[in-house]
Amino acid sequence: MSSIQRNILMLTTIVMVFMSTIWITLTYYNYKTHNQYNDILQRYLIMNEMTNATQQVITDLNNYLLDPTEVKLAQLNGSMAHIEETKDEVSTLSNAENQFTLTNYMHMIDSFTETTDRLLLFFGERDNEAYTKEFSEATRISTYISEMTLTLLDQELKTYDRFYRGIIAQSEEVLKLGLWILLLITLLLLVATYWFSLSITKPVLQLTKAANELSKGRFDLPIEIKTKGEIAFLAKTFDRMRININGFISEMKHKAQLERELQQSKILLQESQFRGLQSQINPHFLFNTLNTLSKKAYLEGSEETSNLLVSVAGILRYNLKQLDRSVSLQEEVLVLQQYMDIQKARFTDRLQLHIDVDSACLNVPIPALTLQPIIENAVIHAVEPNIEGGVIYFRIKEEGGFVLVEIEDNGNGMPEEKIQQILEERPVQTEGHSTGIGFPNVVKRLRLFYGCEDVIEIISEKGSGTKVVLKINKQGVECHDETPVGG
Repeated sequence: MSSIQRNILMLTTIVMVFMSTIWITLTYYNYKTHNQYNDILQRYLIMNEMTNATQQVITDLNNYLLDPTEVKLAQLNGSMAHIEETKDEVSTLSNAENQFTLTNYMHMIDSFTETTDRLLLFFGERDNEAYTKEFSEATRISTYISEMTLTLLDQELKTYDRFYRGIIAQSEEVLKLGLWILLLITLLLLVATYWFSLSITKPVLQLTKAANELSKGRFDLPIEIKTKGEIAFLAKTFDRMRININGFISEMKHKAQLERELQQSKILLQESQFRGLQSQINPHFLFNTLNTLSKKAYLEGSEETSNLLVSVAGILRYNLKQLDRSVSLQEEVLVLQQYMDIQKARFTDRLQLHIDVDSACLNVPIPALTLQPIIENAVIHAVEPNIEGGVIYFRIKEEGGFVLVEIEDNGNGMPEEKIQQILEERPVQTEGHSTGIGFPNVVKRLRLFYGCEDVIEIISEKGSGTKVVLKINKQGVECHDETPVGG
């Protein structure tokens, strides 16, 4: 049972006990007064009944004397028996004030009974003079009994007059006391009700005020309610919620600040890396390229040499202008073809390139210089070490809403340790004749650009070649289209 329910039950019980006590007291007093009134009235009725009984005997006696039948005699005997019963009841009415008079009254009743008995005896003996005299005596005694009854009633009235007046006065006092008690209980009930309602409404108003402050964003104000029960529990829970929300907001602000700082650091790092990449064109690579060009110029005509020079110039121009921007997949494919033209000129028939490109997929954005380092890795590790050369497959296709870019070679494969090293973006020692743009850098830039970890997958088994798959959302990354990579 809740504390509010207990308080309501306690208040109701107290009110009911008070009201029941008053009702029982007044009822008992009324019952007692009513019994006293009944006792007084019963005394009057018993005394008056004796007068009526004696007069009834005189009447029945007269009727019997005039018509001495068995029926009249039975009526007379019944009246005499009634006098005896009434006499017993009158004997119980004795008190200190009427004892003497009541004793004479009882003797007079006995005299009346004896006179009646003698009358009947004389009447049976046909002594007319005697029973006539006894009838006159019985009538006289009946008259005395009636007068004595009035005397006793008068004494009773005098005796109980003070009592009656006391009852009247006491009734008025009880009535006044009842009114005052009723007013007092009403006042106490109002005070208790006000106090009880205040014990509920005051904490609720405090909670309402606190909720209003929270709605204004003031989560630093503590909620303090000095009460007990469910409302106190609600207030403590509400305050814990405020503390949790305040902590959550502070944590969110701190995380947002850290996120901004981290983002700014990433941008600065990427810009630094990209600026460094612009100067990382390995001189050995340039030397090999120029050496190849010179050999080609010596062995062939100037047209192919010119094409190679155009490819080199295109790559250099692409590196210098587009490294810090996102580009379309089509531009990356064009640079890749220029790079492979140079490598095919170098390796001649040892290098075979198979290209399968879905032109509908060439508009998706991609970080600059992404494909060239990957296919360069295939050339260095799959074609160059083998005397017979190698084959590289380059495919672009759409699958399930994604653009898949696959670069596959038939080399000796890549060790699992190196695959993990690349995917974990740890530095990998590059060959001396590479462009210097490492594979881990490509992985890091792709993940930053697309915001997901599974954008690149490396599949390789020893002796079965290596396959690199880029999984690009066909919708691209709109927020990076015209912004620096990772921005």
